[in-house]
Amino acid sequence: MPRAMRHPPKPGKDLVAASATPLLLAILNRGPSYGYAIIQAVRDLSSGELEWSEGMLYPVLHRLEDQGLIESYEERGETGRNRRYYRLSREGKRALGTERQKWSVVNAALEKAWRTS
Repeated sequence: MPRAMRHPPKPGKDLVAASATPLLLAILNRGPSYGYAIIQAVRDLSSGELEWSEGMLYPVLHRLEDQGLIESYEERGETGRNRRYYRLSREGKRALGTERQKWSVVNAALEKAWRTS
């Protein structure tokens, strides 16, 4: 297959796990959302390169809720069934700012390293 037609390798489990918290906080910063919509947002934001499953998402959501970074509540969805929504807490908004700073440092270091290699 010609080089231009190859897809870049998908991020490994370690990178996906490391980026889960900042990505979830950023998605919820846009407004409250529920599991399936969050999974779709991750897929859309990554142009299909990140494929999260419910088994990966919900433990992270529960951990963030235990840490007080997000809150959950139930609301009737379009189908008439109750759906659990998640939203950022005040502490979660502060944590998002901290995560942005951390990832900016990592990104800047990688950019410098790649320019000199």
